[in-house]
Amino acid sequence: MKKTLSEKALAIVKKMQQNELTESVIYEAIAQFAKGDENKETLHRLAKEEKAHYEIWKSYTGIEMKPQKRKVIRYQLMARLFGFTFTVKLMEKGEAGAQKEYELLAQEVEESKLIRQQEEEHEQALLSMLDEESLQYVGSMVLGMNDALVELTGSLAGFTLAMQNTRLVALSGLIMGISATFSMASSEFLSAKSEGRTDAFKSCTYTGIAYLITVALLVLPYLLLPNSEYLTALGYMLGMVVLIIAGFSYYISVAKDEKFKPRFWEMTLISIGVAVVSFGVGLLAKHFLGVDL
Repeated sequence: MKKTLSEKALAIVKKMQQNELTESVIYEAIAQFAKGDENKETLHRLAKEEKAHYEIWKSYTGIEMKPQKRKVIRYQLMARLFGFTFTVKLMEKGEAGAQKEYELLAQEVEESKLIRQQEEEHEQALLSMLDEESLQYVGSMVLGMNDALVELTGSLAGFTLAMQNTRLVALSGLIMGISATFSMASSEFLSAKSEGRTDAFKSCTYTGIAYLITVALLVLPYLLLPNSEYLTALGYMLGMVVLIIAGFSYYISVAKDEKFKPRFWEMTLISIGVAVVSFGVGLLAKHFLGVDL
């Protein structure tokens, strides 16, 4: 039986009803391709909870709704690209922003208190049960990306002023970056082996991939811009550094429930600081060595 609500409360309930149904469908969709029986079971339980919440809201609106197809497709794609742990936790962060709406409903909808409690407690407990392989190797990815950012940012900044030619800088950066990728991956493999770990190959693979992707992104501005626009390429490269750090820091902050700002500022200051020092070294080397390319 439909229950009577004020106009404002009804609008909030309709919005929540729609979200609960859509998220239930998203969890079920992600569960279809998530690896691991425990992960699948956790996602199915989350979907069941969201559907139960939907039914509670429906008892107030009396409306049968359909899931938002675009949102379902968007989150499915996100889960395939960035992993289901990141995607599910990102969805739950969105729900955390509904605190004020729950407070408004508490006076008219008694069940809202129970739903809010489940959102804060039970679902968080379920989220902590998710176990995704890629997150087990975040340390290796951070190692590869950090090393590439610091080393390549500094080297490319130094090459930029010393060579003053985007193609020469790109060539030097690619040669050094690819060589460093194999060196870094090999070091990670040997380190993992010496520790007696059975996942040495996977660990070094994640490290190498993170390093190689970073190299490609940092060198890209030098490949796209004309030879004479080396300073513009340097600016784009530094901007790319900040974007990479921001993106990865945000990913880690969501997927592993860590703070965004400390990691972001630490990595940014180190990378940009090294670039500034290397740029100065390139300037001095060009002046005192009398090199003119």
